[in-house]
Amino acid sequence: MKNLLLTLFLMLIIFPMSACTGDDDNLQTEEEQTETDPIDPNSKILIAYFSWGGTTQQIAENISTLTGGTLFRIETVNPYPTEYTPCTVVAKEERDNGIHPELKSVVENMAEYDIIFVGCPVWWHTAPMAIWSFLESEGYDFSGKTIIPFCTYQATYRDETLAKIVELTPNSKHRKGFGTTDRNSDVAPWLKEIGIINSQK
Repeated sequence: MKNLLLTLFLMLIIFPMSACTGDDDNLQTEEEQTETDPIDPNSKILIAYFSWGGTTQQIAENISTLTGGTLFRIETVNPYPTEYTPCTVVAKEERDNGIHPELKSVVENMAEYDIIFVGCPVWWHTAPMAIWSFLESEGYDFSGKTIIPFCTYQATYRDETLAKIVELTPNSKHRKGFGTTDRNSDVAPWLKEIGIINSQK
């Protein structure tokens, strides 16, 4: 009798755990489907980017050339120092203290865009706080929009930076991001892979 009760008890524990595992698998499948859903060729595209040294700007311009998307440069009211070391000091202070710098301009017609590329350099292992200011702005609603991250970096933390952009837009759809150390990187294969441009281009 004791063995029977023990068996029933174990079954009650195991079945709920299995059910939870099944739900997780279904969620992952839904995310993968979102990644591969066809892109409407009439979608309006915005390429929003923050660039300090010009590398990220070059990648953004390359994306715009291939997609026909509108460029929007994310700029802060108080510019970052033009010299490398002083700039890193300011960037680290903002990151460590969660400072959201005020931005210089806004996208007036954000509601019209369906797909938004968001790009930046990697600063202190993550996206610069200017990107946080842009994505957490009360004036923008990214719900249901497709957010596609891209970044430029010197050595590492590419994946962490792309993931942060995704994390900051939880109510959006997302496509595979892109990261590079080379301002002259060919972005066409990536854009074809994620279905933004035709594979024949």
